[in-house]
Order: sequence, then C-alpha cells, then structure tokens
Amino acid sequence: MSHTLTALLSVSDKTGIVELARALHGAGVRLLSTGGTARLLADQGLPVTEVADMTGFPEMLDGRVKTLHPRVHGGLLARRDLPAHMAALKEHDIATIDLLVVNLYPFEATVAKPGCTLEDAIENIDIGGPAMVRSAAKNWADVAVLTDASQYAEVIEQIQQGGRVSRATRFKLAVAAFNRIAQYDGAISDYLSSLTLADEGQQPTRSAFPAQSNGIFVKLQDLRYGENPHQAAAFYRDLHPAPGSLVTARQLQGKELSYNNIADADAAWECVKSFDTPACVIVKHANPCGVALGANPAEAYAKAFQTDPTSAFGGIIAFNRPLDGEAAQKVAKQFVEVLIAPGFSDEARAVFAAKPNTRLLHIDLPPGGDTPWQQGLNAVDAKRVGSGLLLQTADNLDFEPAALKVVTKLQPTGQQMQDLLFAWKVAKFVKSNAIVFCAGGMTMGVGAGQMSRIDSARIASIKADNAGLTLQGSAVASDAFFPFRDGLDVVIDAGARCVIQPGGSVRDDEVIAAADERGIAMVFTGTRHFRH
Repeated sequence: MSHTLTALLSVSDKTGIVELARALHGAGVRLLSTGGTARLLADQGLPVTEVADMTGFPEMLDGRVKTLHPRVHGGLLARRDLPAHMAALKEHDIATIDLLVVNLYPFEATVAKPGCTLEDAIENIDIGGPAMVRSAAKNWADVAVLTDASQYAEVIEQIQQGGRVSRATRFKLAVAAFNRIAQYDGAISDYLSSLTLADEGQQPTRSAFPAQSNGIFVKLQDLRYGENPHQAAAFYRDLHPAPGSLVTARQLQGKELSYNNIADADAAWECVKSFDTPACVIVKHANPCGVALGANPAEAYAKAFQTDPTSAFGGIIAFNRPLDGEAAQKVAKQFVEVLIAPGFSDEARAVFAAKPNTRLLHIDLPPGGDTPWQQGLNAVDAKRVGSGLLLQTADNLDFEPAALKVVTKLQPTGQQMQDLLFAWKVAKFVKSNAIVFCAGGMTMGVGAGQMSRIDSARIASIKADNAGLTLQGSAVASDAFFPFRDGLDVVIDAGARCVIQPGGSVRDDEVIAAADERGIAMVFTGTRHFRH
C-alpha cells in the first residue's frame, strides 16, 4: 500500500532549495527540515516540521548535534522489504524517510581562503550531514539522496510524473552521494595532514604536500586503448578543473580522441597558451617539433611548419588565437590528427567539414590572474612510479627578464635577446636534454630527449639541415647548463651566435671562456627547466 512520502531537507548551500521544497509539497510530500533551512522554508509559507520536533530532542552544542538520532537514521536505514525492520520502526514510532536532501558545510571553500585558521576549518567539518548521506545512500533501494542542486530538476520531474524517484535514478544518486563523501573526507584529510602544530596560541604551518594524498578525479570517458592496443585506458579530469585547461575542451568534430592524442594535445596547448602574441605549436610524440610567432595564425603556422615538415605530418597543432579561414586552408593541406584553438571561424569550420576525421578542439584561453588555477595551470604535477607517486609543484615559474645575467664580453643585440627569450620559453616544453635553435620568432631546429646534450645539439642541427634552414646567426636555448664546453662548441659550429642557459655548472668559467673565445654572447637565467 502506498504511503505519503517524507523528505528531509538540511542544506548549507540554499541554492534552489525553496523551489525544490515547493515542488515536493505540491506533489504531496511531507517536509522535514533543520535549523536555517526550516526557517527559510517556513518564511516562504511552506508547511515544514522541525527535525527537533520529530525527534523530541533539541539541537545542541551550537548545532553540532541535531540529526544524530535514531528517529532520523532509523527512518533512513530501514529496509522496507524486511518485516523485522518495519516492525522495529512501528515499535519505536519511527517514520520512514524517503528522500534526503543534504549538502555539506563548505569545508573546501573555507580552507581555500587566505588566512583560514585551524579553528575555522574544524568548525566547517560536517558530522551529521555525511552520516545522513551515508545512511540514505546505503539504503538507496528505498531512499533517494540528493547532494547537489544540479540533481533537483530530475527528481522533481520524476516525482511529479510517477509519484517517486526511479530505481535507476536512486542508484545514480547514491553513487554520487558516496563520491561526494569521498571528496569531502579526502579534502579534510589533505588539509589536516598538511599541518604541523605550532606552540599553543600559534597557527600551525601548512605544507604543500600532505602526509596522505587523496587526489579526486572524475572520469570523462573510456578510451579505445592506451599508448598501445594491448593497454586499457580512460581519461579523467580534476574535480575542479582550471579554466582554459585541456579537460575543458569541446570537441567540435572528428574521431574520438586517443590516449596519445590527449597527451600530445596537452603538450601543444600548454606551450602555445604561454605566448602573448599569435603563436602556433606543432607537437609530435609529446615534443614541440615546430613553434613560431606571427602577425596572425596563418603566418605563425607557416613558420612553425617550416621548422620540421616531416615530423609535422600527423601531428597535433595548437593556436592561441581563433583559427580563421586563411590559416585553415594552410593547415588543411597537411595531415593533422588534432587541431586546437580558442575558436574557429565559420570559414575554418567549412574547410575542415571536408575532413571529418580531423579532431577540432575548442578551448577557451584561461582568464588570467595571480594563481595557477586562473592561468589554467596545474599547481602540482604527479608521476606514477612502482607502487608510488611522485608529487612536485608544477614548473610555473614566471620568467623575470631582470634576472638575466650576461656573462660574456659580447652583449646580445636587441633582436638576439628577443630570440633568446623565445628559445628559452620553447625549451621549457621540450623533453630533456633539450637544445632549441631559434631565429626571427620561430624554431629552426629542436633536439629533444637525448641522454647526451651534445647529441641533442647535433640532432637539432640535423633537423634544421633536413628542413633546408640555415642556423647561421641563430639563438640557442639549453634547458640545463653545459657541463663542458664541447656542447657549446657544437651549437656554435652549427651557426649559433648567442646562447641562453641556466648556468650553475662547476665548469661555468670554462664554458664562459669558450663563448668569449668563439665570439658569441651568452646569458644565464639561473633557472633550470628539466622535463621528463
């Protein structure tokens, strides 16, 4: 026999709660609520019963205890299909609760605020909310649990149309509820285990790396396979992704993205969005094989492609400006796996409509700001090792031209300094050991991922020669110091007239003397950019 449904509403974030309660009341659902939520609903003229009146026990300890009561958890946990459960409810005069609406104290938002104290954090650890959510989610076969305002509309529609929430939806809501509890508890663990208590009366110090890492990621999609066909794979995003990051991309056309597509697309996008002027980056196997600046996307692409046309075949191409028809016509002449831009004109879309397999990704540029999140950057990078995880702060160091130190007798010209700074920015995104030749706002040769810096230098010059480019007068960036003069001699012999590198070798004096002997300018940055 059917019975009147009962909903318990107790929310910290009141978004949409009045509308939900009004719809539930209109569908004949009895409303229970707590504290501020109950007062809000009553002020809106909705008939609502306070949980304290239902339990016969008042809220106490500044609201720390209000729903931790058998009348609440019995009503949520009782299985309707077990006569013993229902008899126990009848014996103790406990009514069933069929719908629970709870969102939790804003712990994550609280600890994200500058100056958050340990006391503030502790008071924003919800106890009764998670307990109720777990009870309702465990008993999903009989109870629907809502933990986010985005779920309200679907539940309202189902109750209005069928009188209750469907079994499939109840299960989906329960999974979301347990996920939310995992996120919440993980955030508490991350925060508290990052603290070291100070003396009485002093705030604790906070580490960037907690004693236990509880990273939460949300699956976006399963992939056909991983790096190789025998490997399974899936693509996940951060729980709260940064704007302007790869996971915010909208695919406008083309085949599904593969594991390798995604890895290479991320490398291309991270590099191209680091430039302020129109730029194009072409990536192959996670390394830039062509990077260039231009007056517009078409010019930037033409210069980037010129660096290494062979490697560009089947590559990933990224722009930091909307792709127009002229640039699209140029790109479409080559085979490209993925094309990324912060916009595509109607003309560009029409060009690639004729190439339906080409994947077009629209990613809005990050809004900019002081934090890595506002800049669309990871704050922390991770790398899996055998049964372990390496964490580090991401290589987001802003380059300060004032920190440059010219260490040779010869000073770089203004144009050379522009080329050096461009080369240095590109080298940051090239796998170590990295040697990058540049001139006129474009890469001329890229040597990446070699065990020897000399080999990287030789490969870069070979790449330039294969592309028919001359390295005479070029600028060179090395992601780390030259340990001996031999690597410097190789790039000078290839035609370099100026070099930018971190410095810091015990043989810096020897390398500087070699640069003076060969008559080139050299600049130290004081910063290394290894990329493994």
